[in-house]
Amino acid sequence: MRHIISVLLENESGALARVVGLFAQRGYNIDSLTVAATEDPTMSRLTLVTRGDDKVIEQITKQLHKLIEVVKLMDLSEAAHIERELLMVKVRATNNDQREEVKRSADIFRGQIIDVSPTTYTIQIVGTSEKLEAFIEALQGVQILETVRTGVSGIARGERTLSL
Repeated sequence: MRHIISVLLENESGALARVVGLFAQRGYNIDSLTVAATEDPTMSRLTLVTRGDDKVIEQITKQLHKLIEVVKLMDLSEAAHIERELLMVKVRATNNDQREEVKRSADIFRGQIIDVSPTTYTIQIVGTSEKLEAFIEALQGVQILETVRTGVSGIARGERTLSL
């Protein structure tokens, strides 16, 4: 099962390497990883997506808690949460039909065309991973030149927070 684990950790060199090393040592895979500073400059928020049954996820969270830099963590998948990911995709669009199709698809998925050249469009889409996959699938008639994805960011709904 897919889990989104959000970790509040001290913003110091090597902290991210230790988290990633923990996963590598135990043979766990990270599907997605995002890290950024928080409202407190001494803390970073790491959000990772991994897969595993309840026993594996419990083991991962126990091992993460043992890391000295980890202040607090939360499995967002356990309760109501909001998740988003950013996709930028560059497509070849050389004739009017292709350009119109790309514009139509971007509009349907509430995307934005953020760059235009005589032969390409670059589109930005924000949403769940499923929405981004569906957008890529909708572009099947167009040549995709490049895709860039940020990975999942998530936050718990309501009063539940990861902050101190």
